[in-house]
Amino acid sequence: MKTSTQFLTLLSITACVAPMQSLSAKTKPQRPNILYIMSDDHAYQAVSAYGDRLAAFAPTPNIDRIAQNGMIFNRCLVTNSICGPSRATILTGKYSHMNGFIQNDNTRFDGGQQTFPKLLQQAGYNTAIIGKWHLNSNPTGFDHWEILPGQGVYYNPDFINTQGKHQEKGYVTDIITDKSIAWLKQAAMGGKPFLLMMHHKAPHREWNPAPKYLERFKGVQFPLPETLFDDYAGRGTAEHEQDMTIDKTMTIDTDLKIWRDTTSAKYKSYNGRMDAAQTKAWKAFYDPIREEYLKTDLKGKDLVIWKYQRYMNDYLACIQSVDESVGRVLDYLKESGLDKNTIVVYASDQGFYLGEHGWFDKRWMFEQSYRTPLLIMWPGVIKPGSVNKDMVSNLDFAETFLDAAGIQIPKDMQGESMMPILKGKTPGNWRKEHYYEYFEYPGPHSVKRHYGMSTERYKLIHYYYNIDEWEMFDRVADPNEMKNVYDDPKYKTIREDLKKKLVELETRFQDSEAMRKSFLPEQKARAKN
Repeated sequence: MKTSTQFLTLLSITACVAPMQSLSAKTKPQRPNILYIMSDDHAYQAVSAYGDRLAAFAPTPNIDRIAQNGMIFNRCLVTNSICGPSRATILTGKYSHMNGFIQNDNTRFDGGQQTFPKLLQQAGYNTAIIGKWHLNSNPTGFDHWEILPGQGVYYNPDFINTQGKHQEKGYVTDIITDKSIAWLKQAAMGGKPFLLMMHHKAPHREWNPAPKYLERFKGVQFPLPETLFDDYAGRGTAEHEQDMTIDKTMTIDTDLKIWRDTTSAKYKSYNGRMDAAQTKAWKAFYDPIREEYLKTDLKGKDLVIWKYQRYMNDYLACIQSVDESVGRVLDYLKESGLDKNTIVVYASDQGFYLGEHGWFDKRWMFEQSYRTPLLIMWPGVIKPGSVNKDMVSNLDFAETFLDAAGIQIPKDMQGESMMPILKGKTPGNWRKEHYYEYFEYPGPHSVKRHYGMSTERYKLIHYYYNIDEWEMFDRVADPNEMKNVYDDPKYKTIREDLKKKLVELETRFQDSEAMRKSFLPEQKARAKN
């Protein structure tokens, strides 16, 4: 037991040490924590901070807090608009043809390659990923990981960690949030800066809302997109042969939960993970809608409008849980004091169609799937309420996080650090063109393989597999991208300039016709044989 004299001596030493520690902290800036929150298929049109047609009907006040306290990006573009490839690009800072993960199906992410979490981990960061992974391999570069198998499910989902697979009771968005906050509390005690990648399943198809949000939009009539009844006139083969329309592709039963036969094995399998309370809430909401629908004989445009309204109801209700999750995490950061030195990012893996061109899903280089929401806050660095219009990309995320942490960016990464932009000083040589690629054909929704480039105004697309067709769009004259002007004589000079820039981008990013051919199904089949 210490004597009073010893205790006073200890206090005196502590009093001397404390100012020195404080001085040291001031002279050596702390490396920021990084909280990267990503949803799946969250369209920018469904983030109310963007002020799109749905903003007044389905506000997202907590996600909007990031914009109010930081920066919102109006033109963040993805390199490949589909879940797994987008995630691989974010991890590696490289295009799909370079990191090897070109499509969701029949592709496995090479966990041995360089990723930004590995580099942060090597530099002393505590790293974790919780939620959706969707890369057909176990995560590497993380001190802690707990992921959904494949796409995961909404109700009572399974998770995988280093101990194996286990099931959790509850709604997936809430569970991911609980796990993330629990990890943050543990990480805050470790004294190391941290990276947490918090990846939501929602609002991925089939858009199953939490029980408490089932009636959130009951009776609401959402505004229709201008192009809901697009007939693809004046455009090419690709648009006419796709399979992702609300009219023909979206199902009444699985997608919209209006089952004609609730005794079928398919129905029981679909709802089989729900417990009694969840099933009761589900039936109380959907059964009256089903009964009303079965009394009607909707056809043509009336049926499309009905399906669109049901789609929006469920999709946006899923997002309500995501917004609540963001609010919970932001509140925890503030209560714990972590907010002062934490970069908070909210993004989606890509954009999504909410009826534009009559579609749902993603994949295309058209704006609604090519562009993803991006909001970032960083106290003391980003000016609150900033709006950015620069052409940034998910290709830039890895480089930005490394730069923020004071880690040298590897030369083989293909994006650029957004640090100057976050500080409000866009470099004069920042990109004026963006390169895009898509590989998953044949595959779900039958969107043809294509690549292309975009400037602030124009978009050039080449469909190269099974067909050889070009499209070009003037986004100023035609913001809905309804008219292909590739063969319009008035655009000849612009078209030729865009094609030259496209070749330059191919060279810069080490892509080529030979590279694209190497990924074709028949070429892969030959390689196996």
